[in-house]
Amino acid sequence: MNINFCSRTILLTLATALVTLAAPGRAEDAVETPAQHDARMGWWRDARFGMFVHWGLYSGLAGTWQGKTVGTSGGMEWLEDYVKADTDTYAKAAIPLFKPKPDFAKDWAALAKTAGCRYVVFTTKHHEGFALHDSKVSTYTAGAVLHRDLVKEIVTALHEQGLRVGFYHSVIDWHHDQYEYNRSQQLPHPLHGQPYPNGTRDHAKYLDYLFGEVNELMSNYGQVDVVWWDYSAQDFQGQEAWHAFDLMKLVRSKQPNIIMNNRLFRTSDAGWTSMSTAGYANHLDTKYGDFVTPEQHIPATGMPGVDWETCMTMNTTWGYSDHDHKWKSSETLIHNLVDVVSKGGNYLLNIGPKGDGTIPAESIQAMHDIGAWMDVNSESIYGTTANPLGAVTWGRITAKPGKLYLHIFDWPADGKLPVPVKTTGAAPTAAFLAGDKYGAITVKSTDTGTELTLPGQAVSPVDTVVVLQGTFVTGK
Repeated sequence: MNINFCSRTILLTLATALVTLAAPGRAEDAVETPAQHDARMGWWRDARFGMFVHWGLYSGLAGTWQGKTVGTSGGMEWLEDYVKADTDTYAKAAIPLFKPKPDFAKDWAALAKTAGCRYVVFTTKHHEGFALHDSKVSTYTAGAVLHRDLVKEIVTALHEQGLRVGFYHSVIDWHHDQYEYNRSQQLPHPLHGQPYPNGTRDHAKYLDYLFGEVNELMSNYGQVDVVWWDYSAQDFQGQEAWHAFDLMKLVRSKQPNIIMNNRLFRTSDAGWTSMSTAGYANHLDTKYGDFVTPEQHIPATGMPGVDWETCMTMNTTWGYSDHDHKWKSSETLIHNLVDVVSKGGNYLLNIGPKGDGTIPAESIQAMHDIGAWMDVNSESIYGTTANPLGAVTWGRITAKPGKLYLHIFDWPADGKLPVPVKTTGAAPTAAFLAGDKYGAITVKSTDTGTELTLPGQAVSPVDTVVVLQGTFVTGK
């Protein structure tokens, strides 16, 4: 199957207009005060919990290539690279298996709402290069191939549920015939190290296409709240690789309040220390993005003063696989959510739908379990800040002014819960978030802080939340 791009003349004309709009590409052109930055980031900081969705042609392949299992763990959204398929061979095998059912997007949105997510980030295009929108700059899209604008369907469903919308968009592309994959030794490509099949390539023409595609996504779908770029290498990143500052300026010209991650870059100032998924830094110059993106990792002590978001899978793959059964328990996922929030971060939890858009039963169950816990305890997640105290042995702590939310993972056998904080003024009070019916909690001061005496048994076998209210002395 040979799916070609629109005429070069059309692309260059569009790209020239876009670059004129975005030029001259200086980060300092967009001046934002700290107060303006905080206001723009406010909803995201309060949300704390989002749903990630990886979905594309790889979803229908489901971890299988030519009748053989590609792997039982690891990201199957990279299948094309794992099997080293050229893009025409890959498309011929994958497209017939990608058959989105009607109303799949409504199911996604309803599940995110049920789980207590406040925003959803989904793949508008992954590294394979197949875009889910209806495009005028490419025919390797859902619009051209399926005669459906899947991005529009998803955005509409999310907005109907009152959810914020994020677009994951890959800046590397395994399909485009002008993407110069050999300019990086670190970024993946199925043909990496091999001569370009079509001869000499011109990466500037790929950038014309990238700008055109992003312009469509930012212009045609109403309010977009997040752009989740993916990704750069230490040897190919930023302005050199993607005209990154120009691209960011284009996005902000269309969506002034948008929030962007830091993956157009791979430098220390941009929040990176290496190419590893754990190679994030605890600092960020916000001209490179608004938040740092630890992947599959929760920073041990958070990142004070930096906005960050841990993205994580439910099993080991981002894209759907028939062969990955290493599912995390609902208890682990809830603990991860609480752990991230207690350290001042956001938790972006991935589902990987099948080729027809159906969500795996294991993911559905986990999201319902999280939602049931959130129905009782969401006050301890939304709008909270990091634990202002030291670590505790029995669980985690989140905070609001005058309130400490005590997340009890391990119920004390003697009913005594030590909290390393002193209070001043009126006597503090404590109560279960689940309600008074679970009994009264007594509070007393001790030489080392505060001690709670808890009645009965844990309210939740996963995480019982007690809210401690008072005037706390947290400084030295």
